[in-house]
Amino acid sequence: MENILLYLSYDGTGYSGFQIQENAPTVQAALERALQIIYKQPVRITGAGRTDAGVHALGQAATYKAPFAIERRNLPSAINTLLPSDIVVTGAEAVDSHFHVRYDARRKIYSYTIDRAPQPQVLKRLYSWHLPDRLDLKMMSHAAALFEGTHDFKLFQVSGSGVIDTKRSLFRVKLENKKREQLLFITFEGSGFLYRMVRLITGSPVRVGLGKLDLAAIDEALKGKDAFAAGPTAPAAGLCLEKIFYD
Repeated sequence: MENILLYLSYDGTGYSGFQIQENAPTVQAALERALQIIYKQPVRITGAGRTDAGVHALGQAATYKAPFAIERRNLPSAINTLLPSDIVVTGAEAVDSHFHVRYDARRKIYSYTIDRAPQPQVLKRLYSWHLPDRLDLKMMSHAAALFEGTHDFKLFQVSGSGVIDTKRSLFRVKLENKKREQLLFITFEGSGFLYRMVRLITGSPVRVGLGKLDLAAIDEALKGKDAFAAGPTAPAAGLCLEKIFYD
């Protein structure tokens, strides 16, 4: 059986995350229903990242074992006709049988969007965290830079996740302020991420920008000494999985 890699985008607003759950709508469940219709038998997919409820994706990836071959250039369109409009397969390719969509990922890019307008921008409300308070962007940039490099992020994950190795490498944590759009973007590029790690990291520079947290506290948290400096967990709506790299 061919090992098929799908690239997909989705608006996570109406879903309880990517991973399949009982009695809850998920992206994985919608994809598997579509594939079952196409192949006329159950097909189980594996996702590269288990995005939370309300989290979006422009560059998610998933694999499945195809029961029989279908022309790959026609596959995205065939699947999309069976998917709800808030999930779109953007590409498909055959990969080596030993390829693992999660473990073979070399790096991922997430973005977080903050709406800085005095009142919520109605067309951004499902894709951002509305923070009309004055933010010190210079101090936020200094805070973001502290997360770059290899650290033990055990305090920047939701407790009870069960992950043993909590060391991760972040290659880039950068702020981009779009004054005209009144939006602030934070980009996270790293080797891997713990459960809700990006949302917890986002909360710390925000507190710094509001004058409620100092840089030394973040440094202590990265040394595992001050859990107070982690978070709060930023709302899910502002987070988007942008891209996954396999080379």
